[in-house]
Amino acid sequence: MLESFSAKGRVALVTGASRGLGLAMAEALAAAGARVLLNAREAATLAAAADGLRAKGLEVEPLPFDVADAAACRDGMAELLRRHGRLDILVNNAGIQHRVPVTEWTDADFERVVAVNLTSCFRLAREAARSMLERRWGRIINTGSVVAILGRPTIHAYVAAKAGLHGLTRSLAAELARDGITVNAIAPGYFATEMNTALLQNAEFTAWVEQRTPAGRWARPAELGGAVVFLASDAAAYVNGHVLAVDGGLSVSL
Repeated sequence: MLESFSAKGRVALVTGASRGLGLAMAEALAAAGARVLLNAREAATLAAAADGLRAKGLEVEPLPFDVADAAACRDGMAELLRRHGRLDILVNNAGIQHRVPVTEWTDADFERVVAVNLTSCFRLAREAARSMLERRWGRIINTGSVVAILGRPTIHAYVAAKAGLHGLTRSLAAELARDGITVNAIAPGYFATEMNTALLQNAEFTAWVEQRTPAGRWARPAELGGAVVFLASDAAAYVNGHVLAVDGGLSVSL
């Protein structure tokens, strides 16, 4: 049974993998046996992350490009296929945040957040599907968010993009499953990552998270590893179009 959770021999791409949730998911997939390509914009930071995982004996390599750049995405995917000939697992995780009252949002702010958090996911899923369809096997996993289920003030583009990503997950799942490709999303709750530094440093907000979440604490990035390995594995072959909340119970309680 444990073999069905293995990613041995699989080629995976994880975006936004130089730190935080992306790095944690990349490490989990590599520990499960996958060859993982780490993606982020900053080549030096990405190289350091890859070196850290290699030091643990894991098979990883950097693949830097900007997911918000359509040409860079095409070139990045072409380079991946040149190196490995296929892509088995895509984890669309790259994301950015912007927090201001709605009256202070500009169109450019909104479009920039949507471009990274939603449009890039569609673009990479489309390119990944072209490779996966040839082999009739694939896993596409999108990092959504619990705030797309419940909503939060001031982060309007982020909430809208993640809600759109949940919808994109379902539409892709409906189309690709007959060809052996499953598409699912993970909706993290409040994780202690660099993106949430401002919130973590806010004692009042941190106390609210600890009180509001049934688990009584912020999550650690490594706690997302089991979910991504499961969804990427043969064990999840009949799990499709699902949004898996990893939130300590936040989204099911009042």
